[in-house]
Amino acid sequence: MKKICVVGTGYVGLTTGVCFADLGNDVTCIEINLQKLEQLRSGKTPIYEPGLEEVLQRRLKAGSIRFTDTYEEGVPGADFIFITVGTPMGEDGSADLSQVEAAARSIGKALTGPAIIIDKSTVPVGTGDWVSELIREHARDIPFSVVSNPEFLREGSAMNDFFSPDRIVLGSRDREAAEKVAELHAPLRAPVIITDLRTAEMIKYASNAFLATKISFINEIAQICERLGADVKEVARGMGADKRIGPLFLEAGIGYGGSCFPKDVLALARMAAANGCHPQLLQAVMEINRDARRLFVQKTIALLGDARGAQIGVLGLSFKPNTDDMREAPSIDIIQQLMAAGASVKAYDPVAMEAAEAIMPEVIYCATPYDVAKGSDALLIVTEWNEFKQLDWDRIRRYLRRPIIVDGRNVYDPDEMTARGFIYRGIGRGAPHLPGGIPGNGGQAKASEEPVEIVEG
Repeated sequence: MKKICVVGTGYVGLTTGVCFADLGNDVTCIEINLQKLEQLRSGKTPIYEPGLEEVLQRRLKAGSIRFTDTYEEGVPGADFIFITVGTPMGEDGSADLSQVEAAARSIGKALTGPAIIIDKSTVPVGTGDWVSELIREHARDIPFSVVSNPEFLREGSAMNDFFSPDRIVLGSRDREAAEKVAELHAPLRAPVIITDLRTAEMIKYASNAFLATKISFINEIAQICERLGADVKEVARGMGADKRIGPLFLEAGIGYGGSCFPKDVLALARMAAANGCHPQLLQAVMEINRDARRLFVQKTIALLGDARGAQIGVLGLSFKPNTDDMREAPSIDIIQQLMAAGASVKAYDPVAMEAAEAIMPEVIYCATPYDVAKGSDALLIVTEWNEFKQLDWDRIRRYLRRPIIVDGRNVYDPDEMTARGFIYRGIGRGAPHLPGGIPGNGGQAKASEEPVEIVEG
C-alpha cells in the first residue's frame, strides 16, 4: 500500500484517486472548491461517469480515500503526488497553466519529505522542467523527482481505461523515480514506456492529434461520398479492415468535441508555430472539424427550405454518449447557428440538459425524445446515446410536423428510415445519381468547362 495525494478532482483526478484507492492504496484528494468538496465527502460525484460513484462510495466506507481542501493535509508523507488540475484553452489557444503553477507552488510549500510528483495533466512540452523549478523554489533542500504520466482516459469509459490501459507512459530525468511509478501501476499489467520528460509530454499531444486527424479525414471523405453517391459507412468498413488503418475513429459525423481534442490539437499547433514549424495538417484538421458542423446545419436548412419560424428538435447535447460534458460539444455550434438562422430549438439529453441550459438558456428542454418531436419541423440526431436506437419511430412520425430526420451520427439505416416515411439524411451516405451522369462528377449531367486551379502548399 502506498500513500497517494491527488491534486484536483476533475474527470482525470477523481478517476485516478478512486481507482488507486480501489487498488488498495491510501489516497487523499485535494479539492479547493468547497461545494464540490462536500459533495465528494458525501459520496456524490460532481461528474457523470458510469461506475465511478459506486466505487467512490465503497472506498469512502472502507476509509481508503478522503478529501481535503488543504495541501498541508494531503501532501506531507505522500509517496506519490499527482497533479491532475485543469489546463483549459487560453484566449490565444495555448494551454492555460495557471492551475498547474498554483498546484506546483503549493506542493513545494507543503512538502516535508522525499516524494515523487507526477504530472498527469495535459501540459505543453517542457512543462515538467518548469514544474520542477517551481517546486524547487519552495521545497528548500527536500529531495523530490518529477515524472510525466500523461492520461489517456476517455470520458464515459474512464474506469475501464484506468484498469485496462493500452500502455503506461512515463517520462523523467530520474529513471529510478519513473520505475517506482511503473511499480505503482504494476497491478494493471500494462506495457510501460519509459522515456524523457519532453517525449512523454509529446506522446499525449501526438496521440490526440492523430485521433482527431482520423475523425476529420473520414468527415472529408464523407463530403466526397455525398457528391459521388458512395456510402461512407461502407467505405470506413472497407478501410478499417486493413490492419494498417484499423476501424476506430472512422465514424463520419459532425466532428469531435470535448475537453481534449479541440484544446490539444490547437495547443499543439500553437506550440509548433511558436517554434518555427508550419502545422498545416493540424490546421486542416481543425478547419474540417468546424466545417462538419456548418455543413450539418446547411443540410438541415436546405431540407426545410427556410429556417425562419421553423421549430427544430435536437436529440443529444453532450459531446459524446455516457457523459454530461458540454465542453466544445458540437450541439452548441449547431443550435446557435440554427437560432441565428431564425429557428427555435427543443432538445433532450439523458444527462447533460442541466449543463446545457447554463450555456443555452433559450433552448426548450424536454423530458423525453417524443416531447422533442411534437410539432417539430425536423429532428436532428446530435449525440448517439443508446436510448435513441430503440425509439418508436411510428410515434415520432406522427408527432413531427414534417417528417425530416437529419442524422449527424449515422445511427440509422437510410433505407429503413425512408421506408417508414421519413425524409432522412445522414452524413456521407450517398446521393442519387442523375441519368447520364459523368462518373467522378457527382452524377451531374454536364462537366464544368472551367479550369480547376490546384494550389500547392
